[in-house]
Amino acid sequence: MKVLVIGGCGFIGSHVVDALMGAGHSVRVYDRQPERFRAPIKGVEYIFGDFSDRMTLAEAISGTDAVFHLVSTTFPGTADLDPPTDVTENLVGTLRLMDTMLGLNVRRLLFMSSGGAIYGIPQVTPTPEDHPLRPIGSYGIVKAAIESYLEMYRRTRGLSPVVIRASNPYGPRQGHVGVQGIVGTFLRKAFQDESIEIWGDGTVVRDYLAVTDLADLCVRAGTSEQTGAYNGGSGKGVSVNEIVAHIAAVTGRKLDVTHKAARPVDVPRSILDCTRAEADFGWRAQCSIRQGIADTWDWMQRQG
Repeated sequence: MKVLVIGGCGFIGSHVVDALMGAGHSVRVYDRQPERFRAPIKGVEYIFGDFSDRMTLAEAISGTDAVFHLVSTTFPGTADLDPPTDVTENLVGTLRLMDTMLGLNVRRLLFMSSGGAIYGIPQVTPTPEDHPLRPIGSYGIVKAAIESYLEMYRRTRGLSPVVIRASNPYGPRQGHVGVQGIVGTFLRKAFQDESIEIWGDGTVVRDYLAVTDLADLCVRAGTSEQTGAYNGGSGKGVSVNEIVAHIAAVTGRKLDVTHKAARPVDVPRSILDCTRAEADFGWRAQCSIRQGIADTWDWMQRQG
């Protein structure tokens, strides 16, 4: 298949590109700028432009068999600060993407949703895909709205969408500026001997997924004929305090930890049930949290 990866120079996207190339697919990347941590990959076609640039995006879509939509202009912890921008750039932008795809007769679309924000405070954990969608923040609300439109376009316009509800991906090439991804952020703090700040008491539990495992799921799902939503997680819960303990063990450093007031946007406990992905794609997360943190730390040390 010839696959367009929107956001292919980003953290998740760059690993999806690797997985697609490894599986023998032809890859075109659409992003605002080149990858931050490595040079362009031989054999990958790059087109640069903004997600809102409909003409350039249409050129990137033309001639492809599938589109992997991995870009988001907001983060779970910051989207509530400006909901109109979240709606305009992500919801409206995705609607325009779908219309452009159908105009070019490209029907296969993989959308990266959220396995944490979209369910809100879950009634049951691990949480399956048929759990009610009750997001408590703008990020999850917009993701849920996009999923609803994807289903509408499937029923009424012939789009073939598959959704990956990712948990908390982490790993090499993740940003570490503090707005998303505590593993990368905390490792960078440890690397620079800086204090680690935790929102709340550190008992918030999340499902952390190595980005290589997530990329594998994206390739399996996006190049299949399946539609609908699939959770992508490890199926195991890890608290923030446990993440800190793993980082201390891996780095061998004494960490200075401070606590800040808990945030209302943080769901207390989020773990995903991923049996549907295993049943349909033969996929299961392979990397343990300790190994994933060790791999990320090794990469960070090589980067300096």
